[in-house]
Amino acid sequence: MADDKLSTEGQNGVEHRLIEVDIEQELRRSYLGYAISTLVSRALPDARDGFKPVQRRILYAMRELGIGPGSARVKSAKVVGECMGNYHPHGDAAIYATLVRMAQDFSYRYPLIDPQGNFGSIDGDPPAAMRYTECRLTPLAVEMMEDIDRDTVDFMPNYDQSRQEPIVFPAKFPNLLCNGAEGIAVGMSTSIPPHNLREVVEASIYMLDHPDATPDDLFRFIPGPDFPTGGLVLGTRGVREAYRTGRGRIIMQANLQIEPMDGGRNAIVVTELPYQVNKARLIEHIAELVRHKRVDGITDINDFSDRNGMRIVIELRRDVVPNRIVNFLLKHTALRQTFGAIMLALVNEQPRILNLAQIIRAHLEHRREVIVRRTRYELARARHQAHIREGLQIALNFLDEIIALIRRSQSSEEARAEMCARFNLTQIQADAILSMQLRQLARLERQKIENEYRQLLKEIAGLEDILETPARVTKMIKDELRALRDKYGDDRRTRILQTEAEEITEEDLIPEEKTLVTISRDGYIKRVPLDTYRTQRRGGKGVQAAKLKEEDQISHLFVATTTHYILFFTDKGRVYRLKAYEVPQVSRQARGQHINNFIQTEAGEQITAILPIKDINGPGYLLMVTQNGEVKRTALTEFANLRANGLICFDIEEGDSLRWVRHTSGNDEIILVTREGLAIRFPETDVPERGRAAGGVRGIELRDPATKTLRDVVVAVAVVGAEDRDAQLLVASENGFGKRTDLASYRVQSRGGRGIITMNVTPRTGKIVDAVIVRPEDKLILLTEKGVAIRIDVASIRLAGRSTQGVKLIDLAEGDRVATIERLLETDLADEEGEDEEVASSTAGQ
Repeated sequence: MADDKLSTEGQNGVEHRLIEVDIEQELRRSYLGYAISTLVSRALPDARDGFKPVQRRILYAMRELGIGPGSARVKSAKVVGECMGNYHPHGDAAIYATLVRMAQDFSYRYPLIDPQGNFGSIDGDPPAAMRYTECRLTPLAVEMMEDIDRDTVDFMPNYDQSRQEPIVFPAKFPNLLCNGAEGIAVGMSTSIPPHNLREVVEASIYMLDHPDATPDDLFRFIPGPDFPTGGLVLGTRGVREAYRTGRGRIIMQANLQIEPMDGGRNAIVVTELPYQVNKARLIEHIAELVRHKRVDGITDINDFSDRNGMRIVIELRRDVVPNRIVNFLLKHTALRQTFGAIMLALVNEQPRILNLAQIIRAHLEHRREVIVRRTRYELARARHQAHIREGLQIALNFLDEIIALIRRSQSSEEARAEMCARFNLTQIQADAILSMQLRQLARLERQKIENEYRQLLKEIAGLEDILETPARVTKMIKDELRALRDKYGDDRRTRILQTEAEEITEEDLIPEEKTLVTISRDGYIKRVPLDTYRTQRRGGKGVQAAKLKEEDQISHLFVATTTHYILFFTDKGRVYRLKAYEVPQVSRQARGQHINNFIQTEAGEQITAILPIKDINGPGYLLMVTQNGEVKRTALTEFANLRANGLICFDIEEGDSLRWVRHTSGNDEIILVTREGLAIRFPETDVPERGRAAGGVRGIELRDPATKTLRDVVVAVAVVGAEDRDAQLLVASENGFGKRTDLASYRVQSRGGRGIITMNVTPRTGKIVDAVIVRPEDKLILLTEKGVAIRIDVASIRLAGRSTQGVKLIDLAEGDRVATIERLLETDLADEEGEDEEVASSTAGQ
C-alpha cells in the first residue's frame, strides 16, 4: 500500500502530495496494463468474427464510405485516412499493410478486399503506395457485416467519443477458421491456419446436430488446413494434435514433380509453394547453395510463373539422381516448412487456446445470439408497424369524426391529445393518423392497410415462434451456412497426404550410385567413382590406384552402392558395420583414411573380409570361410543389431583366421580355391546352420594325411547361385596370369574333400591369389599389391580347361604381384553411357 505524505514546501503556500510506491509493483501493474491492452486491442483476433481491431475497423470504415462490391473502387489512401481519422489512430503504415494483406489472394484463402493496382506479390514485392492503389469490399466482407444495423451486435464509442464502432461483426462467414489469423502479443502469439469453407460449413452443421462433438468427430469433415497457395500437408499427426489441443506442428511441402528434358536430363518443376514462402527468396537461396557448391547437379533455375500459375524449373545435370536433389532441397530450403499452429483467440476478452470444436462452437454461439437479437429487432419493428396499422384502421373507421376533430383543433398537439382521449389511441398512432396522406382514404388503400396488418400479425407470430423455438434458430443458422457454401465454396487447394513426413537424413541426400571401395593391408580405406578406372586391353599396365606407404599393399577391392551397409570381418572372428557413403570419397591416387576412424577394432585385429549388403534385415545367410578351410553359415538377421565395438561372429581355432564372408540364399553351391591350384565345389546345405558365436566345420581337406600338417591354404571363395550354373570360374595368379573355365568342369562333391585341379601352378604363373564367378559380358578390376589397378573385359580372357596355366592379365612392374580381383556385373555398368575404352596399354600416367 502506498504511503501518502504532506509537504508545504511548494511556492505560494500550495501543498504537494508525495506518494511513495514500490517500483516493482508499479512496473508490474503498468506493464500488465500495457500487455492486456496489446492482447485485446491490437494483436489477437476475436473468436466470434476472427478479426483483430484494425481489420474490423478497416472493413467498417469502407462500409461507412459505401464502397461495396457494386460500387467503383476508391483510392486506398481514402480508406486508410477514414479508418485512421475515425477509428484507428495508430499510423497509416500499419493500416495500409493490413488492408493489403486482406486483399492478397496468396495471403487470405478468401480475400475480403477487392484490389486494383499493385498489391504486392508472392515474390515479396512490396505494394504500391496507397495513393496509387484502389479497393472495395468483396461480397464475403459484406456478408460479414450483414444485419449490423439491426441491433445484432454491441457498439462502443470510438477513440475520441465522436462516433460509435462495432465491438464485433455479425460474422455470417466463419472467418477465423477460413482465413486463419496471425498475431504477436506480449508473451503470447497466435497462428491459426486457413481452411476450406465447404469443409468448415459441413463441420459446423454437424456440430449443430451434435453439440457435444469432439475435435476427432470434426476431423472427418475438416481433414486439415487449406492454404491459399496450395501445396501439400504431410501426414495428419500434427494436424490432429493442433485440432485436439490448439497447438501442433503441421508439415507443409511444395508441390513438385520430376519432368524429363532433352538429352536425357531431368528437371524439378515446382508448381505450388508452402504457405507464406517468398518465391523470389527461395530461388535466390537455391542459387546461393549452388554457388557455394553445397549442392551439386543443378545447372539452371528459371521462373516461368505467369497469371496462369506458378512454374519454377530447376534443371539438373544428366548424371545426377533427381530424388537426391529433391531431398537436399526439401531439407535445406523453404520447399518444406513447418506451420506452428497456436489457435489462440479472445473469448469474452480473455485470450484462450482453443481446439477445433471450441472455435466452431464460439462462432455458432455468436451466430445464435446474432439471429436472436436480429429476430427481436424485427419483432419490435413488426409490432411497431402493426401498432400503427391498428391506429390507421381506427382512423378509417371514424374518418368523419377525426376530420372534424382535426379541423376544429387550434394545433396538431391539440388534435393529437383529443384523438388519444376520444379514441383511446397512443401518441404514436395519433402521429401516424396526422401524417396520413389523403390518397390513403381511398377504398383500395383502406384494404391495403388491412392486408398489411394481417400480414404483420403473421410475421409477429412467426418471429415469436423463432424466439420460443431454439430448433428454428438452429435451422436458420444451417440455412445461412449452406447458402454461403453454395455461393462462395470452392474445391480444396492443399492436398493432404496420409504418409507422415519423415526426417530427411544424411543418407537421403547421398546419391545412390555404384562406387569402388579399397582397403589396404594396414587398414587404409577409401572409395572412388566406379568409372575411375577405364577399360584397357588384357595385358595392359594399369593405372595407379593408390599411393601407399612403404611395405603396405592393397588387400580388398569391391563394388558397393553408396547406401549399402559394409560389414567388416576381422581375422579374430569379429564383425563391424559401416554405411558405404561414410567411407570418404577421394581421388584415385589418394591413400584414404584409416579404418579405425570409422570402426573400433580391437588391438591386434586385422580386417580380412568385407561384405557390402543392401538390407541387413533381409533373407539368406552369411557363409564364413577360414584360411584353413573351415566353413560356417549363420542367418543374416543375427547381424541386424551390431554394436559400435562389433560382435563375435566365428569361434576361430588357434592358428586359423577368418578370411571370407559371402551372402548366400540357402540353396547355393560353394567353391573353395586354394593357393596351390585346387578347388572343391559342394552344396551350401552341406554346411550346418550355426549361431553367431559358434565355430565351423571342415570345408576342404588341406592337411597332409601322413604328417597332419597344413600343406595348402584357401585363397578364394565363390558362391554359385541358381543363375550362375552356366557361368565360368575365373582364376588369377600372383604373377598376373589368369583363365576362365566353365563351371560344368567342376563336379559337385561332398564337403570336406581334397578337391580337384583348377589351374596348373608353375613358377611362371606363381601361386593362386583369387577367383571369381564371371560371365563374358562382365568386366574385371584387377589390383596389385603396389596399388596398380586395371579394368579389363572378361571376354578378352581366353576360355580354357582346368589344368591350363592361363594367359597374362596384367603387365606387372618388377617386384609387384596381383593382390585381388573384383567382378563388375553388367548391371554395375549399365549407367556408364558413352564409356571410353582405352585401346592403348600405356595409360599408367592417366
